Amino acid sequence: MARRSPPMLRRFFCCAAKSASAAGAGAVAGGTKKKNIVFLGSPQVAAAVLETLLVASDSPDSAFQVVAVVTQPPAAKNRGRKLMPSAVAQLALDRGFPGDLIFTPERAGEEAFLSDLKEVRPELCITAAYGNILPQRFLDIPPYGTVNIHPSLLPLYRGAAPVQRALQEGVAETGVSLAYTVRALDAGPVIACERFDVDEYIKAPELLAILFNIGSKLLLHELPSILDGSAKEKAIPQDDSKATHAPKLNSDESWLSFNQEAKVLHNKVRAFAGWPGTRAKLQLMNQNGEPDVLEIKVISTKVCASCDKTGDGNEVLFSGSSLLIPCSGSSCLEVLELQLPGKKVTAARDFWNGLRGQKLLKSP
Repeated sequence: MARRSPPMLRRFFCCAAKSASAAGAGAVAGGTKKKNIVFLGSPQVAAAVLETLLVASDSPDSAFQVVAVVTQPPAAKNRGRKLMPSAVAQLALDRGFPGDLIFTPERAGEEAFLSDLKEVRPELCITAAYGNILPQRFLDIPPYGTVNIHPSLLPLYRGAAPVQRALQEGVAETGVSLAYTVRALDAGPVIACERFDVDEYIKAPELLAILFNIGSKLLLHELPSILDGSAKEKAIPQDDSKATHAPKLNSDESWLSFNQEAKVLHNKVRAFAGWPGTRAKLQLMNQNGEPDVLEIKVISTKVCASCDKTGDGNEVLFSGSSLLIPCSGSSCLEVLELQLPGKKVTAARDFWNGLRGQKLLKSP
């Protein structure tokens, strides 16, 4: 029996025994029993994958049904710090999914959770940006294994931030992989992958959404072979010697240093869009001719391969619709949008007009 959950979590994490018999009752037209799938995911990109699975499972000739959803516990959001369900939990509830089959364990190794998971008799588990490490006791439960949608071309960019780290490195191509989950991080055999050309202006949130959309379609295409077991035979083991890693982002990385090339900074702005964002310090000369530190959040940028630098090369100029910030070599970072502390995002032109002729310098 599951442990007693706090009142605000009870709706999402409670004993699944009440609905287990219903969960296993589905059948394909003609009498063949549908295979039980459990979905694990948390953010909005994962909710889109769940929606794809639920729509497909509603088809009369579908070979599978989603019998349970596993997601991160409700978290405090916005200024009111009200506990809110994850995007995946909210989508499941909006689709009429039984609340007692939406599990929100703090850790995937909790005994109560594993007991509830066994009750729904999953034959396959599918993960997409779930956010919790899966112990071997979990992986041993579904007979057809656990399959992960990973937004990179494995073995490249294993880890928590594959899209962000790929953009940070300025890749021209990335993709999405379907891989079996093993205890080693993102190291399981690859069932299938699809490549995607990366535009030089695309940002991480947009690329994440695109790759998980591609991944959900790839998953539906491969599900028949996964559910009849043949995918395990065709899956290709990863070459660990070619593996690269994509560690989680942290807020300390968000600062921009204009001692780097503009291209490096532009890629970082794209990679860190959303969270944690990118910050920079400039110097605004006051009426006394003294510098006041001005902290900005850099939202959108371009690269100016060569720009004219005035004075000591530290002055920030304005041209067209961009701030021109001198960087390493002869390059300049064109800032199109920025945000001041406590303010809304603003266009560079509006920001520049607000300076009323005050001189702006990059920080040393």
